[in-house]
Amino acid sequence: MLEHGGNLDLAVQRFGGRAQDWIDLSTGINRQPYPVGEVEPRYWSALPSRSDIESLHEAAQQAYTTKARIVALGGAQVAIQLLPSLSSRGRARILAPTYNEYAAVLSAAAWDDVAEVSNLEALAGADLAVVVNPNNPDGRRHHPNEFLSLLPRVGRLVVDESFADAVSGLSLAPGAGPSGLLILRSFGKFYGLAGLRLGFVLGSEADIAALAAMVGPWPISGAAIAIGRRALLDREWAKATATRLARDCLRLDAEVRSQGWQLVGGTLLFRLYETGDARAAQARLARGQIWSRVFEQRPGWLRLGLPGNGTEWSRLAAALSR
Repeated sequence: MLEHGGNLDLAVQRFGGRAQDWIDLSTGINRQPYPVGEVEPRYWSALPSRSDIESLHEAAQQAYTTKARIVALGGAQVAIQLLPSLSSRGRARILAPTYNEYAAVLSAAAWDDVAEVSNLEALAGADLAVVVNPNNPDGRRHHPNEFLSLLPRVGRLVVDESFADAVSGLSLAPGAGPSGLLILRSFGKFYGLAGLRLGFVLGSEADIAALAAMVGPWPISGAAIAIGRRALLDREWAKATATRLARDCLRLDAEVRSQGWQLVGGTLLFRLYETGDARAAQARLARGQIWSRVFEQRPGWLRLGLPGNGTEWSRLAAALSR
């Protein structure tokens, strides 16, 4: 298993306490989740019907402003695991630094020419090109037009938009559908319901049909369908949440400024700071039972999600003042 955020077991092992005592800011998951409300008993007791799944697909199309074909999966990670099966092994290029599962999954599938590159132009000529937009962990963004010009020069282009929900005008979803283009969307991060395990892939009819065949007739739970559909159609909640997250990002940046940390980048769900010594910064926060994300290859980088309520903000301030 690669190192990821959300590894509270490690936090408890190293610093003590119980998992429920910790504030987990090591992920990019919204800590004010969508209110799930009641779920009809049938969604728990019966197998999901085709019409239920299609109603979720239609809700996702509305939320993402697209007419492209779409398939729901048990999280965007499932789509990443399936990517090697969509193509013959070849030359893979990944815009980096970024989410570490792409290179690992492709290498594990015996793709023997997998490399990380530092700019979009270096993706040209790849059989499979991967870009996370906005990027995790540094928040780099690329305009959709940049991808449209790149598409004819690669075999398949994967654009991971797991953190794009709160960013207006960034998504390529309205232009999804051309052959060779796949767009990944995560549900759990923006809606704060990562445990629901729900994500989507948008793409051409052939690619979506292939993915649907791989995941089988019941790729997601009835609860994921009911809650996901309700949340995706609630555009007022989405708008209000995006506004709050933008405000909270400014608040977090100001909160850590006294530490001398420099903002590297981020999204509206997490911030990335250059601390000089991320392990020491993580340990200081951990003494207040606040967990953060560090990166082995970047010893100064510390990623922090946004606190979810007043108590969490106060605990963060206290931990920073230690």
